Amino acid sequence: MHPQSEQEIQNAVRVALSSRGHKVFRANVGKVRLPNGRWFETGLPKGFPDLFGYRKTDGKTFFIEMKNAKGKRRPEQIQFGNMMTSQPVLYGVARSVDDAIKIVEETL
Repeated sequence: MHPQSEQEIQNAVRVALSSRGHKVFRANVGKVRLPNGRWFETGLPKGFPDLFGYRKTDGKTFFIEMKNAKGKRRPEQIQFGNMMTSQPVLYGVARSVDDAIKIVEETL
């Protein structure tokens, strides 16, 4: 059995959180070259987590950075995480569905 990719874990987390009644969104980021040759970049800040949403019980906002078993956060992701932990939101790094559920439901 091969180790799960970050994308596979992220998809499983999205399904699991949604099935528990939470609203979860994937942050699509990247660059694409337009037909006129110019680059278009999404407007999210560097380091923005992969998933975000709000809890079903109280509407509390959460941000989840997804990583596979060996994945490491980039400096921008660490900086964004530090900013989030100083705010009244839920934030964490998840390497599994269980990790993500703990992040979202930790204070219920």
